[in-house]
Amino acid sequence: MSEKAYEAVELARKTGKVRKGCNEVTKEIERGTPKLVIIARDVQPPEITMHLPLLCKEKDINYVEVDSKEQLGAAVGLPVGTAAVAIIQEGESKDILKQLKSE
Repeated sequence: MSEKAYEAVELARKTGKVRKGCNEVTKEIERGTPKLVIIARDVQPPEITMHLPLLCKEKDINYVEVDSKEQLGAAVGLPVGTAAVAIIQEGESKDILKQLKSE
């Protein structure tokens, strides 16, 4: 499942629109715009991302947790890790997002 999430982020970055970083993702969730939110599990301290799953449930937005912030950062085109990514416009990642939602 993590691999599909990374792949969706890469495709959305190239053909759609993404937001990266905990603050940007939080703002987008509050607006209700993300098609999918991807959250890294290995963020220290965990309080940085603790609120994201709750916000997603409140706004009825799907989210996926992945193992590595480094891989998530790489998938979104950053030289460093990132705590969270929101896919705003899916671009060519539409099929992968459907698969992730059904799982």
